Parts: sequence; C-alpha cells; structure tokens
Amino acid sequence: MTLIAHISDLHISKSEFDEGILMDAITEINNLGPDMIILTGDITNNGYLVEFEQAKKYLEMFEAPLFAIPGNHDSRNIGYQTFEEIIGERSWKLTMDEEFTVIGLDSSSPDESRGHIGNPQHMWLEHQLDECVINENFTIVALHHHVVPIPQTGRERNVLSDAGDILKTLTTHEVDLVLSGHKHVSNIWKINDTLIVNAGSLCSTKLRGRNKNSYNVYNITDTEIEIFLNEVNGEKFLFGKYPRNEL
Repeated sequence: MTLIAHISDLHISKSEFDEGILMDAITEINNLGPDMIILTGDITNNGYLVEFEQAKKYLEMFEAPLFAIPGNHDSRNIGYQTFEEIIGERSWKLTMDEEFTVIGLDSSSPDESRGHIGNPQHMWLEHQLDECVINENFTIVALHHHVVPIPQTGRERNVLSDAGDILKTLTTHEVDLVLSGHKHVSNIWKINDTLIVNAGSLCSTKLRGRNKNSYNVYNITDTEIEIFLNEVNGEKFLFGKYPRNEL
C-alpha cells in the first residue's frame, strides 16, 4: 500500500493565505503518516524571495518527503529562478521500488496565468513514460495547470495551451493518476484508463462560494485506488474508488 497526500495552492504571502489553517493542515497530514506529499504549485502568491523563504520554513514542518512543482504564481517576478534556489528542480522524475514512478512537470510561464508544457519538456515526458510502460510501472504525473476544464470554476481561461497534445500523451501511455491544482476546486475525471484529479487550495483565502480549504489523499493498493477529500478541520470523505484492474 502507498499513501500519498496531495496539496496545492498555498499562496503564501502577507495577505492571501491563512497561517492557522496551514498549521492545522500540517498537523493533520503528519498524523496521517503518508509515504510522500505531492505539492502541485502556487506555493507563493507573487514569486517573491521573501515568500519562498517563508514557504520553505512551513514545508520543512511536514514529516513525509515532499515533492513540489511550480505554479503560475510561483513564476512571477523571476520566481521560477527562486523556486529552483529555494525549493528544487522545476521538473523531475522519482521512481520508488522500481515499480512506482512520479513525474513532476513545470507547466508555468513567467508572468502569465496560462499554462504551457512546450515541446522539449513534452518530448522528455514521452521518453519517461515510454520507460514506465516498458517496466509496467504505476505512474503519476503532477503539474499545476489542469489538462481538462474543472466544473464550477467560471470562464475557462487558464488551461494548458497545449492541453490536447499533453492529454493524448498521458492517456495513450495509460498514466494512472494525473494530479493538478490551479483552480482551487477539487474534481475527478476518468478518461480512458487515466484518473485526472484536481486538488483544492490547502490554505489560501481565495475560495469560490462555500468551498473550504482541503487536500486529497490517495490510498493505492495492488487492487484499487481510493481517493479521499479532506477538508482542513472539517469533513473527510471518500471522493472516489477505482479498481486497479480497470485502470
């Protein structure tokens, strides 16, 4: 069994996030004891150095290994450079036990809200996924921008500019899970044999309607994938359950 916590869109800054909610979320996730935490971008609100330095202190409070990719807010104000200095590589590949692979993609463009993967990174992704198919690995791809529009998020403006090409690569390679953030709304789509899961905002004050700060938890076994939606200091319920043999 592998337990993964998926967090996103912290928007750490002087005014756009709730520190108390973040501290409660850190405690909750540490108590869960996940094998890893995947953070799908917008760690900061403006990409400023002081925000990344503040964020680093919070992220070090998580006890499980944490792997992050940048969001559009992180790439503002040359934050894409600061991300690499403070957080780490913007695109990466992690393989566990030779049969479980997580790939992180940088979908951000400097000082733009829209997302873009681009040809060089797309070619790199295809190469990595080819290896996963050959080795029959369980595969997760994490990126900030959603590849499919999210319901109840208003007018669609900031989906990946090359979403169609990326979605084709993800589905034809039978990626098991695609994890995103960006819209601050939780959602699951199943396309072919791929689950596309969006996380809400962990601790930002920028929430739509009655949505609450939340994070996703994935319980992955040999036979099934359970996806839980956990509201910070609130309800925790089964969001989706999918047999592995159907994916």
